[in-house]
Amino acid sequence: MENTKTLYEKVGGEPAISKVVDYFYELVLADDTVNEFFKNTDMEKQRRHQTKFISFALGGPNQYSGKSMAKAHEGMNLQPVHFNAIVKHLHDSLAHFGVSEQEIEQALSHVAEVKDDVLYK
Repeated sequence: MENTKTLYEKVGGEPAISKVVDYFYELVLADDTVNEFFKNTDMEKQRRHQTKFISFALGGPNQYSGKSMAKAHEGMNLQPVHFNAIVKHLHDSLAHFGVSEQEIEQALSHVAEVKDDVLYK
């Protein structure tokens, strides 16, 4: 039987991704490069959105129905240094939960696709 599991299924679906997201925000909120962007954020809502986004980025169902990436980041004027910090924290969070380097690269390639939608808005 050929292995056609998505990365989403391999990591354990939404419950596992939810744990990754919790850890991810621990790293993000401890990072002075990017934590200022979250000081007035409803983190519960943010975690739910991020879980859906990462689930989709890993090949899971697209249940994301929030604002477009460009709209969600409007007025933030995010710079490459901010984007790169977030990507690094996502990488470290996935690695923390045992996702292989190859699979992390696959996931981050999906994240890279939204880069133009979030920078300099």
